[in-house]
Amino acid sequence: MNTKLFLLKLHLCPGIGMVREYQLYQVFTNNMYNTNINEICTLAHLSLSQREAVCDHWHSDKLNDEVKRHWHGCRFITIEDSEYPIQLKESYCPPIVLFYRGRIELLKTQMLGVVGARKNTGYGRQMLQALLPFVITKPITIVSGLAAGIDGISHQIALSYGGPTIGVIGTGIDNVYPKEHRELQNQVAQSGLLLSEFPLSSKPYPSHFPQRNRIIAGLSETLLVVEAREKSGSLITASLALQENRNICAIPGRIDAPMSVGCNQLIAAGAKPILAANDILEEFLS
Repeated sequence: MNTKLFLLKLHLCPGIGMVREYQLYQVFTNNMYNTNINEICTLAHLSLSQREAVCDHWHSDKLNDEVKRHWHGCRFITIEDSEYPIQLKESYCPPIVLFYRGRIELLKTQMLGVVGARKNTGYGRQMLQALLPFVITKPITIVSGLAAGIDGISHQIALSYGGPTIGVIGTGIDNVYPKEHRELQNQVAQSGLLLSEFPLSSKPYPSHFPQRNRIIAGLSETLLVVEAREKSGSLITASLALQENRNICAIPGRIDAPMSVGCNQLIAAGAKPILAANDILEEFLS
């Protein structure tokens, strides 16, 4: 079994989980790329019951059928491929497989992550419309999560100005969430790049979105937060990006505006306040 096929099978094997999957990958590479799953599980110090569960799945017809479906039914890269971005590979618990549609070469460009409120205000849209067109012309690739609100607006602006954009989703590459973004997701896949670590047919389970956010944080050289409440998923993404030594920027807002509380708190904690497009570009020059 070659390395690419082995990593796809490991990624699709049920019951392993994100952290253990990466642990098994590390054992695999440190053990001369030995593809004996039982030996790998033993070297990874899995318990007997855990090893038996993994091996039972590994040799099942169901898993082998899934591997064939993905091998022939979609495009993907593994963490061992040259197309895999180095900054993501060096981040915390990177996905060992990424399924994609579109321009995989965008993973080698400079990337600005944009996150923010799903129920944005007119202020958030106005700020994106004022800032992103200038950034896109440099060119810098806009990375976001194709969610409602700030994510979707960021992708739309990038596409409307002919700029590169990457959508990282929390479903299978063949699924759409939210449903009203079907056309937008297809446009991103056709003109930019659509990415997911989740297998085909995967639904938008809540646990998928923190996993997706770590990919956005890992890909981005700089992360821009645009409108966020005091307790917001965008702040979690900012925290992940900070742990990866990424530049954190935020758009300031009124101190009495609920959607600006999170951004203002980030700025108070040391994030760079963005007052003009040049403030973003400076982060890519530093």
